Amino acid sequence: MEIKVLGTGCANCKALYATVEQAVKDLNLDATLLKEEDILKIMEYNIFSLPALVINEKVVSAGKKLSLPEVRELLKQ
Repeated sequence: MEIKVLGTGCANCKALYATVEQAVKDLNLDATLLKEEDILKIMEYNIFSLPALVINEKVVSAGKKLSLPEVRELLKQ
């Protein structure tokens, strides 16, 4: 599983990355977690609000600071 947190380094982006990191650890997932801060690469996902969460190249959330239970649920799907 490949998970990307898209964001330019703002507080919400950093918070989402930390939340996703915790959820991966809690669920004991074999996943690669990446933080993408390059605006040109972020624009390739055709999203207009950050932070965004991408799982296996599919955008599953954009513009929201997700809670730990919300992230866990998205990772289980």
